[in-house]
Amino acid sequence: MVQLTLPKNSKVRKGKTWPAKSGGTRVKTFKIYRYDPTDGGNPYWDHYEIDLDECGPMILDALFKIKNEIDPTLAFRRSCREGVCGSCAMNIGGRNTLACTKGIDEVGGNDTITISPLPHLPVVRDLVPDLSNFYTQYASIEPWLHTSTPLPTEEIKQTPADREKLDGYYECILCASCSTSCPSYWWNGDRYLGPAALLQAYRWLVDSRDDAKDERLDKLEDPFKLYRCHTIMNCANVCPKGLNPAKAIADVKKMMVERA
Repeated sequence: MVQLTLPKNSKVRKGKTWPAKSGGTRVKTFKIYRYDPTDGGNPYWDHYEIDLDECGPMILDALFKIKNEIDPTLAFRRSCREGVCGSCAMNIGGRNTLACTKGIDEVGGNDTITISPLPHLPVVRDLVPDLSNFYTQYASIEPWLHTSTPLPTEEIKQTPADREKLDGYYECILCASCSTSCPSYWWNGDRYLGPAALLQAYRWLVDSRDDAKDERLDKLEDPFKLYRCHTIMNCANVCPKGLNPAKAIADVKKMMVERA
């Protein structure tokens, strides 16, 4: 469910069906969430029929085809098309993922694919979520190196073992798929930092080059910032990079216990 605040007496709008222009046999219907908070209307669903023989294999290819050839008013985020930037994260077939790496044939179910914004966030327009709070929470963990010793002239070296500790954490692309899949984040998103921010926090806590471990843990020592995680594991199940934020959060909690 997408969290929205609708204006009073908002206009009731019904979705439109855009039939496929060709007579192909591989026609797929894309049911897409539409909402523009500036026009006073309520959200609705539009249906677009696409001949898959005239479309690329990925969900993002279908969205481009819809925007370029059928309905230029459709709004969505995209950039790299390589699963690196995280811009095109959305809910596809009931699961948060990246549109650029999700194949059309990978989405199970019937001949209709449902696409909506990341759940439980305000919507800027159509498939574009408002990630302002998400980015503010990420900034709050201070995702940069803190050093108290003079910096070397070339680089701060690490042993292979220390460098290996960052694997599984630095690869996060901040797509927000994990945080917006977490029920704890849905209900406490104003105070709970969420899986993505906490995974990033752990990435700096285990960095051998960082000198602010105690200060970082002090900032996380809060009933809501850290301890709202109940290990539901939705975050690990949907991460498009195969990461495990729940494990990172558990390791942060372990650090708290060890230093106590």
